Amino acid sequence: MQILKFEPLLKQTLWGGNKILPFKNINSNLQNVGESWEISGVKDNETVVSEGTMKGLKLNEVVAEMREKLMGRENYERFGDEFPLLIKFIDARQDLSIQVHPNDETARRQGKKRGKTEMWYFMSSEPEAKIFCGLKEKISPDKYREMVETDTICDALAQYNVGEDNVFFLPSGRIHAIRSGCFLAEIQQTSDVTYRIYDFKRKDKDGNFRQLHTKEAAESIDYTVEDDYHTHYEAQKNIGVPLVSCQYFCTSVYDLDEPMILDYSELDSFVILIALKGEGQIIEEDGTLVSFRAGETVLIPATTQILKVEGTIKFLETY
Repeated sequence: MQILKFEPLLKQTLWGGNKILPFKNINSNLQNVGESWEISGVKDNETVVSEGTMKGLKLNEVVAEMREKLMGRENYERFGDEFPLLIKFIDARQDLSIQVHPNDETARRQGKKRGKTEMWYFMSSEPEAKIFCGLKEKISPDKYREMVETDTICDALAQYNVGEDNVFFLPSGRIHAIRSGCFLAEIQQTSDVTYRIYDFKRKDKDGNFRQLHTKEAAESIDYTVEDDYHTHYEAQKNIGVPLVSCQYFCTSVYDLDEPMILDYSELDSFVILIALKGEGQIIEEDGTLVSFRAGETVLIPATTQILKVEGTIKFLETY
């Protein structure tokens, strides 16, 4: 199997901005593009292979055909024909709602297939860009409901200024919100379970408040308070720097200005590379060259043993 690229799914949203199209070098008149779904196996939102012998196939069709050759043996046994990760770029011109995602156990109890754990890697955002992430004070489920009803829930949340190269890990149960000016890459479980906690009393185009999921959210929140929700790491050149390791994904960042060999001979998994900055090329084992520039995401099959990356490029690696 060769490296796969996909047509992005561009999502226009009320809160979307204007960064994604130029970042991805897409010539389009679309306005308010809030998300680009780069690699997705979500039902009715599957990304489609953009080039090569599998051009035109949906991601889940590729998985069903190639099975462990794409996924890795253990991944295929665990997830079957459903691809386990969803990759997005997000550009927020306005604040998003305050949300929480349940863990797998809670989601199944609530009649959903699975929960959602995710992470954010911030790119060049606006100077005023902020996020909410986690609780800064201890509250009970009853207190949570009261604060939602009295429009004071934001008072209980930790807030962070964010900028390029900041990282936040969002395990299921952690309250969070992307705010205006944020531009980021998101890695998450393949899941569309999101519970809206608070939406700043905003109305939709028809003059209606958006639905809140207060009861489901109360059952899903992790009420633990931590001192710091920021993921700290030491940036280095020409080496993979680990960022997040959890049961759903492992992610590192590479900032290269010289050629580097990526050895996956001991890894029983697909690998996704997400280009954040710069440009270069990937050289496959048979010598095939694959262009790779900021805004592109590639899927490397589990059969791949060795890759070489050349150029001046920063990218995320996740599997």
